[in-house]
Amino acid sequence: MKPVTTAGRPELQEHNMSTHQPTDPLGRIYAEWTEEFIANPAMSLQLMRWVFEDWQRATAEPEDVTYQSTEIGGVPGILVKPLDADPSQMLLVLHGGGFALGSSASHRKFAGHLAHACGTHAFVADFRRAPEHPYPAQIEDAAAVFDALVTGGTLPTDITFVGDSAGANIAIAAALTLLRDRNRTPGRVIAISPWLDMENSGTTIETNNDTDFLITREGLQGNIDRYLSGGASPTDPLVNPLYADLSGLPPLYITASDIESLYADATRLYARARDAGVDVTFDVAADQQHVFPLQAGVLAAADESISTMATWYREGRAASPASPIAFEPTSA
Repeated sequence: MKPVTTAGRPELQEHNMSTHQPTDPLGRIYAEWTEEFIANPAMSLQLMRWVFEDWQRATAEPEDVTYQSTEIGGVPGILVKPLDADPSQMLLVLHGGGFALGSSASHRKFAGHLAHACGTHAFVADFRRAPEHPYPAQIEDAAAVFDALVTGGTLPTDITFVGDSAGANIAIAAALTLLRDRNRTPGRVIAISPWLDMENSGTTIETNNDTDFLITREGLQGNIDRYLSGGASPTDPLVNPLYADLSGLPPLYITASDIESLYADATRLYARARDAGVDVTFDVAADQQHVFPLQAGVLAAADESISTMATWYREGRAASPASPIAFEPTSA
């Protein structure tokens, strides 16, 4: 998140002085990041990106999964191939990081755990990041991967968008874009701790400030400014899907923790999707940090969450036969 001096950022002071202490690996990593931001208020974006690669430290290395650096639709990333998985089924994983941070490397292991549980392949996309590439570059890249997969023979219904935090925003916005421009969507969308509100108005940013060790309103605003540096409005429905007409979206799975600062985004997304007639499932986790499923293989709650996602995925796929065509990358 965008760091400033502690004196000018009461949220960080409160985080630092909180009587709540992190007990899980991700919470400890977030607390370390906050201390680094306090110690280095002028931290460059490049250094912040390096710091955020530490997300992968919260995730155990999954077993029986191989990885291949490749490009799909001109977008670089990592192809994730669990042993004995169905290669005709693809998860398109869109990483979090406020549209500016995070990468395929930070989310590779998480994608391995989820793909293994779902019995699919996955592609973790290194979409273009802000501020060098503001909105809508990230959505364009997600759509380009989808189009290339379909051109290569993967059925749209065999593609699932998976996004955490800002990546969930991209996943939903990309699905809406595909619906609008191509009259088709992925088969389903998984939104983990979604960050959608580009007006920065969520009530739980304040009420959960003492229990969320990463998110602050000022940090969010810094990333909003980067993402919208091209002049887009924070109320554009593809910037802020809480303003979008969600009717026509495929089945949607949402998970978030009741103590994270972005919990209100998840609850509002669920309500709007339900009211729009979307087949939506909302799994609320108790007492977990932002994007807690990244602790797969380390924290029982993360493993349980991934298992629940995979069950939802498999049940949704049960009535649909697998495509006989598997995507194969053209470059390594």
